[in-house]
Amino acid sequence: MKASNILASTARATSYNMLLQVTIRVMTFVLNAVVLRYISRDLLGVVNVRLTLLYSTVLFLTKEAFQKACLSRRDSQDWRQVINLMWCTFPLGVLISTLLSMVWLYLLETPDPSIVASYGVGVVAFAVSGCLEILAEPLFVTGQAFLFIKLKVLSLGLSQAVKCVVAVVLVLALPHWGIYSFALAQLLSSLTYVAIYYAYFTRYVTSRAKNDDGDNFPLMSVSDFFPHAIPGKALFDVHVVHLTWSFFKQSFLKQILTEGERYVMTFLDVLSFADQGVYDVINNLGSLVARFIFLPIEENGYLFFSQTLNRAKPAKEQAQDCIQLSSRVLGVLVKIVTLIGCTVVVFGYANSYLALHIYGGQSLSTGTGPTLLRWYCVYVLLLAVNGVTEGFVFATMSKEQVDRYNQKMLVLSVLFLTTSWFLTTQIGSVGFILANCFNMALRITHSIIFIWKYFENTSYTPLAEIIPSGPVIATLAVSFIITSISERQWVMQGNLLGNLLHIGVNGICLLAVLGTVFFTEKNMVQVIRDQLLHKHHTE
Repeated sequence: MKASNILASTARATSYNMLLQVTIRVMTFVLNAVVLRYISRDLLGVVNVRLTLLYSTVLFLTKEAFQKACLSRRDSQDWRQVINLMWCTFPLGVLISTLLSMVWLYLLETPDPSIVASYGVGVVAFAVSGCLEILAEPLFVTGQAFLFIKLKVLSLGLSQAVKCVVAVVLVLALPHWGIYSFALAQLLSSLTYVAIYYAYFTRYVTSRAKNDDGDNFPLMSVSDFFPHAIPGKALFDVHVVHLTWSFFKQSFLKQILTEGERYVMTFLDVLSFADQGVYDVINNLGSLVARFIFLPIEENGYLFFSQTLNRAKPAKEQAQDCIQLSSRVLGVLVKIVTLIGCTVVVFGYANSYLALHIYGGQSLSTGTGPTLLRWYCVYVLLLAVNGVTEGFVFATMSKEQVDRYNQKMLVLSVLFLTTSWFLTTQIGSVGFILANCFNMALRITHSIIFIWKYFENTSYTPLAEIIPSGPVIATLAVSFIITSISERQWVMQGNLLGNLLHIGVNGICLLAVLGTVFFTEKNMVQVIRDQLLHKHHTE
């Protein structure tokens, strides 16, 4: 597939994934708003922090390394070997989920049964849920590699919808069920996810066989999605196996960095379950932009770079059109996420108190809640830049470079956990955000150095786009001052008129920022226009 076609496909994937993440976050947002009024904060902390951490750890350690290795472009790639390797995720997932379940049941502090009953049932249910989803992993990677864009959106969207609807219905109808409601909702969500993938690809390959399609899809029947011997070849591609192992070591460390605050909460008991529940609600609110905008950009940016550039080859040895396009795309992506992140910081600062007050009332808007959300906005900016730059780095690193980076990640992990523990014991939950900001700044620095060296012997400088234009910076600064004054003058009065006036001021300032971006960031606007026009013509 040509690089331009890959770019167009990944651009569409980004759009669809943004819609998916918006939908998922809205559903989670509504779910938390509903259940907060019917369950205790302790139960919310156990489910949203302790049990969800178990589930996410199982999936991340099992899937991340295999996905990155198997989606890397190789000219001699045999997709049958990829399928065989992907099926190794299931026994690995069973092993990891079993070991982690033992830790969660016997080594961690058990919640008071009088407050949170049936904790063991929740642990088993969330661990089994992770194993169920791994059964669809070979199909998921196939869909990603051959750009079945809407399939991922459909499967994740419907499975999350099932989870939210079932949880809300059971909490409202049977509030005394407690953890049972969330456990059942989690299991049904995973079953829905797996069923959609198997149903879709069964229908696809059956229909394709009947119509004798001549596309480049390598799997001819349903049985091809399962492991099997390959005449004249090994079961696995040795290069991909070694790359997977390198990514696996990296994934273990990256998971600690990604979910570090939850691990500190879970293993070091620095916050009560009730405090964990409150922190999780604010964390979800603060991560809305990061999850539904930046995460899809990061995922599809990595997919584009990994499919366009040959891993481990320096820039001067890449095809000229590929390196030129990759440089332009990297520069535009960095500019987009930087502008969005700066906008989040400016307007998030002046609206944190109001947002928390509307969502959760005095329980969230008083105390450290607004301060926590304001610092989270700074973290979102750093998270955005790191996602794009690190995505490029991971897509172009050689195996040896990945191994060296793993050693650096180990140092970062220890430093992050130590910083999180120290800051949290000193200043409370805000310390988690400050530790995350510090860690993310270090990772961005590493990525910038790598990218600078990668393009050092070329005429391309994609990182020059990381700084917004002068007029945009000035507009953002003025907007920050105006909205901050507006918050102090009107929001703190605690009446509806003041809130509406503040929202109106923010709207005017936001329009000024968007207008300045449109007229001064011409290269970025042109690339976005080109992709929208390409999408229109292809559809």
